[in-house]
Amino acid sequence: MQRNILITGGAGFIGRRLINELSKAEPESRIWVLDNLHPQVHGENAKAPEFPDSVIFVKADVADKSAVRSIVAQSQPELVYHLAAETGTGQSYDEISRYCDVNVMGTTNLVESIRQQAGNITERIVLAASRAVYGEGAYRDSTGRVYAGLPRQANSMSSGDFDVPMPAEAKLPVLAHPSNAELPPAPASIYASTKLMQEYIFKQAGEGAPWQATILRFQNVYGPGQSLRNPYTGVLSIFARQLLEGKSLAIYEDGLIARDFVYVDDVANALFRAGQYHLPHGTTLDIGFGSAATILDIAQLLIKNLGCAENNYAITGQFRVGDIRHACADISAAQALLDWRPQVSVETGLSLLADWARTEFELHQKLM
Repeated sequence: MQRNILITGGAGFIGRRLINELSKAEPESRIWVLDNLHPQVHGENAKAPEFPDSVIFVKADVADKSAVRSIVAQSQPELVYHLAAETGTGQSYDEISRYCDVNVMGTTNLVESIRQQAGNITERIVLAASRAVYGEGAYRDSTGRVYAGLPRQANSMSSGDFDVPMPAEAKLPVLAHPSNAELPPAPASIYASTKLMQEYIFKQAGEGAPWQATILRFQNVYGPGQSLRNPYTGVLSIFARQLLEGKSLAIYEDGLIARDFVYVDDVANALFRAGQYHLPHGTTLDIGFGSAATILDIAQLLIKNLGCAENNYAITGQFRVGDIRHACADISAAQALLDWRPQVSVETGLSLLADWARTEFELHQKLM
């Protein structure tokens, strides 16, 4: 196979893995990467990663309309992966314009640039979306009916009540349930709202267009290569850095926040497959491991892998507005439509993350 591929955010944690997979599977294809190498993620004065020879790197911001138009015109892509985004629930409240500029306007810049191409070259766009659009996610009551959990209120959480409110008609007991695209969106943060808007833009702009969009809603992606310096990156990288610095972990709420952790190589493989399959426009798939673990359990496992004291954490009762209680993906649609299944268990993935983080931290200490 020989084609032109454009990846926004391709120098990032997930993008680099995707490029490796594409380069192996399609050595004749040409890959263009647009990435702004943001210091928050890549560090000050960062250079582009070492890419295969088939990759053309352009340092630019997806929020820069002229830059996006230029790289689309140069690359003439048949396949586009849109990974560029600002992430982080808490930061999105403080930097609303930044999140909207990058996540929303950056997406419109990409769509408009693709429309301006002659010859209707682009065939498929794959969006790296987020499970954050579900808000509190799915819950199943005693009758088997599935409901969307209602938003949690700060005043209740301040008093130590971290449970998710349910609609009045739900019959107790109610248990957390894996979420899928049949659940109505209920974004609970500005970040989540901008990610949902990306989905809407691609779905609506693609109606009647010569290209189709595939949307992959990621759960918590982790693994070696995730930024240890970014305070708004994945919780596991943050925990690893804090432990290596000799700090005690602050476990929020009551420690029973649950997340579906999916290894970065599995996510890259899902993206790769989404670019190979001709799915109907707007197909939305959930990408996770398919089971949830509590933050407390994960923290204890990471502590063990890094050889730290077993009690090197505290359950603080602190909380963040916009955080959700339980997240888990129903991955059955991805299994059926992409023939995709996660291959790396959380136990194995955490061991790999710990080994990498220890090496990176020691190297950083030597350079200081």
